[in-house]
Amino acid sequence: MKLNEAKRQFISSWGAFGTHWGINRTMAQIHALLLVSPDPMSADDIMEELDISRGNANMNIRELINWGLVQRTLLTGERKEFFTAEKDIWKVTRQIVKERKKRELEPLINLLNDLSEVEGDRKDKHVKTFVDMVHNIRKLGSQAGKTLDTMAKADEHWFLGNLVKFLK
Repeated sequence: MKLNEAKRQFISSWGAFGTHWGINRTMAQIHALLLVSPDPMSADDIMEELDISRGNANMNIRELINWGLVQRTLLTGERKEFFTAEKDIWKVTRQIVKERKKRELEPLINLLNDLSEVEGDRKDKHVKTFVDMVHNIRKLGSQAGKTLDTMAKADEHWFLGNLVKFLK
């Protein structure tokens, strides 16, 4: 397979995978393009390579910056902004984990904390069933949060070593 075909396939596949990670396809495709680009790229370069509109490119680049996956880069003598992606895939993974936790798990736990304060007689089977379920989900979510925090703080060798132990 030639480089250009492999690059197109990687960008397309990363875009499809991104939808499973909580980001839209175009955002993931821009990220993939920047991952495999050896040099910083301008928004114009990204638009041309992916055949997307300026608004779509700018909105998704801004969101990738918010996620901490892409950085603005200034090139001497250039008026345009250029963008680069973190190339260390372990750092990328940790950043995605931290963002997903902040955007999804923490709001869920906050909601469950509020719901656990439901009024009613705890002896009533409806109230008890509701409170018990909310408590169990909150407990699972809290444990998941601790696990994600451990993963986000861990280095690659520690994580992979423990994953191998877990899978045995």
